[in-house]
Amino acid sequence: MTANDDGFDRLIEPFRSELLAYCYRMLGTIHDAEDLVQDTYLRAWRAREQYDESLSSVRTWLYRIATNVCLTALKSHGRRPLPSGLVAESEPLAPLVRAENVSWLQPLPDSMLAGGDPAGAVIDRSSLRLAFAGALQHLSARQRGALILRDVLSFSAAEAAEILGTTVVSVNSSLQRARARLKETGIEHDSASEPLDAEQRAWVERYMQAFLNADVEGLKQLLTDDVILEMPPMSNWFTGPGNYGLFMEWVFAKAGTDWRLKPVTANGQHGFAAYRRAGDGYELHTLQIFTVTTEGIGRTSVFQDSGVFAAFGLPARFDA
Repeated sequence: MTANDDGFDRLIEPFRSELLAYCYRMLGTIHDAEDLVQDTYLRAWRAREQYDESLSSVRTWLYRIATNVCLTALKSHGRRPLPSGLVAESEPLAPLVRAENVSWLQPLPDSMLAGGDPAGAVIDRSSLRLAFAGALQHLSARQRGALILRDVLSFSAAEAAEILGTTVVSVNSSLQRARARLKETGIEHDSASEPLDAEQRAWVERYMQAFLNADVEGLKQLLTDDVILEMPPMSNWFTGPGNYGLFMEWVFAKAGTDWRLKPVTANGQHGFAAYRRAGDGYELHTLQIFTVTTEGIGRTSVFQDSGVFAAFGLPARFDA
């Protein structure tokens, strides 16, 4: 490797984490996002002699490559919703229904964005929240790109047009339609009204203690009136503390009350991996991520997917 090549590596490497966050927002899946970032860096390396710093910043140049990679991938990928964005609400004690041929939105481990590089500091964690990431899936690929580039990453209209390979007029039109569609969902990425991280963690820690005690009434006291519980790959979801409590009573009756919990963080949110008693040890059951508001826990997203478990590095089992 020449000194010039070494310098190019140092030039582009600091953007890896934010590009991973970008590809995740676009695709909604951990593994595809990682692959697309690798593809982006491979393409950038191959085209390194063509980069002209007088025409655009290296960040804009990398985002254009990443966007092309994402738009190409999205041609063969369907959207990745959460159950609440796909089907009607269920009854809390209705039989669990595994949705066939549905690719669900996946959570993104915070550890994957903790590379310690300078660019990591600019990642807008509120735009990674599961609810917002799920809302993005209702947009077309170009609407998604325009909204993320303009409203999340704060690129100018001209820069976004360069990245998307289109015109400023087209970018503004896509952005207007994207904002209107998100407004219909009632979900935004603004985190100004969210509690501080320490407060969010405290709410989840109280939930964990109530869960370990199989204290259903204690769990209900931590929930907002409009709380949502959803659990891909099951299509079932429902709202309200009453329904939530009925479901948790069923969970403890079916899966037992002896659990071990491992705290995790994903999408800038707190949660835990739940292990239930199985013989002389504990086996991995679910990964649960919580959306916390100033009034309590407003959403619980429960995942039961081996690919998601692997991304978080969770052991399948451990001894008692």
